[in-house]
Amino acid sequence: MSAQNPIFIPGPTNIPDVLRKAVDMPTIDHRSPLFGDILHPALDGVKKVLKSERAEIFVFPSTGTGGWETAITNLLSANDTVLASRNGMFSHRWIDMCQRHGLNVQVVMQDWGEGIPAERFEEILTADTAHEIKAVLATHNETATGVRSDIAAVRRALDNAKHPALLLVDGVSSIGCYDFRMDEWGIDVAVTGSQKGFMLPPGLAIVGFSPKALAAVESANLPRTFFDIRDMAKGYAANGYPYTPPIGLLNGLRVATGMLLDEKLENVFARHHRIAEGVRKAVSAWGMTLCAARPELYSDSVSAIRTPVGFDANRIVAHAMNAYGVAFGTGLGDVAGKVFRIGHLGSLTDAMTLSGIATAEMVMVDLGLPVKLGSGVAAAQEHYRQGMSGAHKKAA
Repeated sequence: MSAQNPIFIPGPTNIPDVLRKAVDMPTIDHRSPLFGDILHPALDGVKKVLKSERAEIFVFPSTGTGGWETAITNLLSANDTVLASRNGMFSHRWIDMCQRHGLNVQVVMQDWGEGIPAERFEEILTADTAHEIKAVLATHNETATGVRSDIAAVRRALDNAKHPALLLVDGVSSIGCYDFRMDEWGIDVAVTGSQKGFMLPPGLAIVGFSPKALAAVESANLPRTFFDIRDMAKGYAANGYPYTPPIGLLNGLRVATGMLLDEKLENVFARHHRIAEGVRKAVSAWGMTLCAARPELYSDSVSAIRTPVGFDANRIVAHAMNAYGVAFGTGLGDVAGKVFRIGHLGSLTDAMTLSGIATAEMVMVDLGLPVKLGSGVAAAQEHYRQGMSGAHKKAA
């Protein structure tokens, strides 16, 4: 593929030049005060993106998967019970990790395309009068299916059941893309990574712990060394890390959070929604449907698009790469071969998105699907034109 073409996978995302330059920096002494000038603004920026005043932020050299492991190993003990919904590949992988750590996972099975069943969670939590469930796992944005779940509803389920379980949320492909309210939603651990909404290369697991979660750390007995937040907190207090930190990525995180906050979070969220709606208009014009079952579940980060029954959706992804040098996402797990994915998160504009929609149309026509060239582009164009700001319209 050409490095000049934007990518349309749901992460890693396109990296703005300013962030590439922020990551590409000379070596400094990570035990010097210079490192503290990078570290603490990065942590403070993440806290603001999470809309939290109370959380403690921990950033590990890892990915979102390491963030999951940070959450469970710092808070849970062997044979603890956790509650989770399996409604996509990433919720499935978090469940699998818990089981490998010797946890008892109560799994609520959902069709892939559905969100977290908050009402069912409330029933289960209400029936758990002995409070054996220690944590509830919730994937905010299921990247494999393009489904957004209602985290506020999950919090209400816990509150209505008067249950003390911790709420652990995977926000890997939602944080920095659409509204995430750690304090307001009573989230105890928020997990994300550097390579999606923060528009950086992969390499950072970013985790926020609430005061309630911090209080639970000492009683947890699952093994942890590299991901022990107590060691990390001691390092932070001395302007350092318990081991060698990824200084360039942390500097990138400092700059990335500044970019998001300068744009203003509500504008970031509005941009993602506008771009996602354009993609959805295109999908409708193609006569196709999304994997997400209903509009209230539609993700503003990624659209998983169902192809006709019997057609291998992987052909679209392969042909786009081979013929046009453009990357789309494949289907994963239960929807492998049934969907292809257009990622519309991170550093993306209306015009960039139109190029992806146009390429997808060319690919589908090449492969004999009943799609009219220009149909999706026109639908998205009309939507984006309506989304122009008042100042831009006046200038036009």
